[in-house]
Amino acid sequence: MARTVTVARPGARGTARPATVDLQSPTSTSHPLRVAIIGGGPGGLYAAALLKRLDPTREITVWERNAPDDTFGFGVVLSDETLGGIEHADPVVYEALQHDFVRWDDIDIVHRNTRHTSGGHGFAALGRKRLLEILHTRCHDLGVDLRFRAEAPPDLATTHDLVIAADGVNSTTRETHAHAFRPRVTTHHCRYIWLAADFALDAFRFEIAETEHGVMQLHGYPYAADASTVIVEMREEVWLAAGFADLGEQESVERCAKIFADALGGRPLRSNKSAWTTFRTVVNAHWSHGNTVLLGDAAHTAHFSIGSGTKLAVEDALALAACLEEQPSLEQALAAYERERKPVVASTQRAARASLEWFENLGRYLDQPPRQFAFNLLTRSRRVTHDNLRLRDARFTGAVEREFGCPPGTPPMFTPFRLRGLTLRNRVVVSPMDMYSATDGLPGDFHLVHLGARALGGAGLVMTEMVCVSAEGRITPGCTGLYTGKQAEAWKRITDFVHARAPGTAIGVQLGHSGRKGSTKLMWEGIDEPLPDGNWPVVAASPIPYGPGNQTPHELTRAQLTDLREQFSAAAWRAARAGFDLLELHCAHGYLLSGFLSPLTNRRTDAYGGTLAKRLRFPLEVFDAIRGVWPEERPMTVRISATDWAQGGTSAEDAVEIARAFAAHGVDAVDVSTGQVVADERPAYGRSYQTPFADRIRHETGVPVIAVGAISSWDDVNSLILAGRTDLCALARPHLYDPHWTLHAAAEQGYEGPGVDWPAPYRAGSRRPQTGRTDAPKPRLTLGT
Repeated sequence: MARTVTVARPGARGTARPATVDLQSPTSTSHPLRVAIIGGGPGGLYAAALLKRLDPTREITVWERNAPDDTFGFGVVLSDETLGGIEHADPVVYEALQHDFVRWDDIDIVHRNTRHTSGGHGFAALGRKRLLEILHTRCHDLGVDLRFRAEAPPDLATTHDLVIAADGVNSTTRETHAHAFRPRVTTHHCRYIWLAADFALDAFRFEIAETEHGVMQLHGYPYAADASTVIVEMREEVWLAAGFADLGEQESVERCAKIFADALGGRPLRSNKSAWTTFRTVVNAHWSHGNTVLLGDAAHTAHFSIGSGTKLAVEDALALAACLEEQPSLEQALAAYERERKPVVASTQRAARASLEWFENLGRYLDQPPRQFAFNLLTRSRRVTHDNLRLRDARFTGAVEREFGCPPGTPPMFTPFRLRGLTLRNRVVVSPMDMYSATDGLPGDFHLVHLGARALGGAGLVMTEMVCVSAEGRITPGCTGLYTGKQAEAWKRITDFVHARAPGTAIGVQLGHSGRKGSTKLMWEGIDEPLPDGNWPVVAASPIPYGPGNQTPHELTRAQLTDLREQFSAAAWRAARAGFDLLELHCAHGYLLSGFLSPLTNRRTDAYGGTLAKRLRFPLEVFDAIRGVWPEERPMTVRISATDWAQGGTSAEDAVEIARAFAAHGVDAVDVSTGQVVADERPAYGRSYQTPFADRIRHETGVPVIAVGAISSWDDVNSLILAGRTDLCALARPHLYDPHWTLHAAAEQGYEGPGVDWPAPYRAGSRRPQTGRTDAPKPRLTLGT
């Protein structure tokens, strides 16, 4: 009879995906018989055990340079998801782990002598040394050849069917074949050290120490009944100022114990060949080369603040073993392994990067209210959100909401926000979106329906597309304008509708000029491509075309700059008469004013180019000219690109200074976007990927901010607002998908209140429609036989 084994590995959506394989089927090229594994850490050992269990005829050898009882670090944290995969794949290992796991639910955040506890998180950990013992035993029982204190021979790829490189963050294999794997290693700004304490903490503990040298933090968790892992971390400059660079290992250990004496109850710390190091994020373009494949830290790393690298390595082993059984050839198996794991790892690395950067910049959050600080820390990676934290610990989340000022039953997104004389009833903004549907700059019925529908949809503020200040300042022939009285009258028709039929919703106008990105096709005909005919001349700070196929713009003269200021001022005056509640100046995305701000697009040598202060001069002159005619009680915002996503362009540090400059001139909020300035940009896309730039500007300048970019769920909006990372959230594509996004967000959260109001004709639809039953009736009685 054929023998089968089920290998289950975590799926892309967090579900276990079993692969049941026949272990007596004929061997194929996807079924390597001679397997070499470089590195005897948990990932390499677990891969060895799985592959040997799947086929006992395999000859599997593990080369490990260290002794069997050598290990670095102390505790290992594994998730329930990973444990589920292990349980399916190898019950023997699972049972051994279960016997030694320490489990707990709470996270403690200690800051300025105040401890806040959040429960319901669910962790499991055990000692790394014990984990290795379990895997050594399992490999030995299965017949794996474990070779300790042995360097892997250099010719394994020629003597074996498969080579698994699990040789860690400093992988020799990866570096030897760097041309094939194409690794990218990023070194970050903090120093940290792994230590241990001989007692069990009663929760996962984050403790902040504000010292004379700077901020230090402790990450600690129990891994045995009598032991805890303790990681001490601080920025490089703090580490140097505190003198750790001049201390030996034991002196560092004693110093850390003294700094965090309260957390440790006065107990000592111990080390295990511990050394201060900086975290490095490892990313590889490819994970396999010929018959050699990377696994664990050799392939990727993720900061320890969101979990264990061991977790990722074990999941890699599960996926690799399954792919080797499922695919008809080794080449296809390794490709399938990479396809499966890469998106999962990339998502984890994005979360880890967000968490790492939060701790790197911890100092900017120290003055937050205590509970908001704790909530900000817990949601730093975006993996934990307002909604799932409320499910885990409603008491803690409710306390954060009360401290923030949420009335009972009111989600953070439905709290009001004041800008100058305008009070927005909620924190949701319909982001400016170009519709390219005007004729001669004139907004028509489409714009009335488009903007009117979104105003009826409940957002606190609805923004127009970029409205151009001249015919030559349009991006496309379909762009709207405010350079004629007739256009102003058409806009007034729209603002009158919003104010009359959607009371409580404000409507704002975004003014801009296309600059070098003008005279192009409609987006769906070819974005940023020049018109086939009928082009108009374009202008910019410097004569640099946007792309090789675009016009070379004319460099603006002093006289033309004066004319442009007047065009902006005249458009703003018309906007005020048209009844707009707020005006935003578009200084982002590579359009005219953005082109002055970026050093990549402004090469002028006069008073309007060179240093950042000079590059700011013209945008600030335009801002001042508009503020001079815009009604005093109505707010003005500015949209900026906080980074160009290109070397030598605007940096996050520049963005802070740009925001400060506009604040000094009276801006009421900064709308923080990124990129679209140069064609060869390389954005780091991801969920709410632009929010960190808004967060930084808000905390370093004190200016209110609008976050924008891949914010799509009401849960994200609540999380960002409550954590203090932004004041308002602008959403674009979600409002194209659902014009009533905000109303539906209220309905889904069961909210009714002043933060949103269903229009009278729509109130009958204010509850989610009923759907067919998807659950079977539950049994009411259980009868014995």
